[in-house]
Amino acid sequence: MSVTVLVVDDERLVREGIAALLQLQPGIEVVATAADAETAADLAARHRPQVVLLDIRMPGTDGLEAAARLSPAATVLMLTTFDDEDYLIRALAAGASGYLLKDLPAPELAQAVRLAHAGVGQYSAPLAARLAALVRPRPAAAPIALTERKTQVLRLLAAGAANREIARSLHLSEGTVKNHVSSILSRLGVRDRTQAAIYAHRRGLL
Repeated sequence: MSVTVLVVDDERLVREGIAALLQLQPGIEVVATAADAETAADLAARHRPQVVLLDIRMPGTDGLEAAARLSPAATVLMLTTFDDEDYLIRALAAGASGYLLKDLPAPELAQAVRLAHAGVGQYSAPLAARLAALVRPRPAAAPIALTERKTQVLRLLAAGAANREIARSLHLSEGTVKNHVSSILSRLGVRDRTQAAIYAHRRGLL
């Protein structure tokens, strides 16, 4: 039985090209395509695809927020041009089961879809290697003490929330959240939000 797929990308040529190439691959059935997250949600409810191939940057609702909406009902694979660890961390936090680059040959993309449907996470090899280096086990160290408020900010940051979303969730100003994030990075001794998110994952703060 074929794996049913929904392709979501705001660029028409890219969207239709991916769909056409996948349709030629054995064991794959493209049931619909969408140019934005709202249309994707409607089509997913109508066609119930098993796998959604989802771009990250789209007008309106971006792919990360769309992944959070779609992932409970379908396996979501991010398909993007952005070879970026921060996007990968945020995509995983949003519920995506994989992160692939658009330069993947059609047969390999089809195999990634099949494996993802079978429950095997699929990731761009270079990006996965860099991420593995970041999360490689290190000697155990005592947890770094953070205030309750900074811990709340860190949890939301690690879940992929932007400063504006954190501010809205915790009823703070964006300036206050920015100060908290800077203080957290300094306190943890990390250089960016990605490494802070990795720390939160290691400590089981999510």
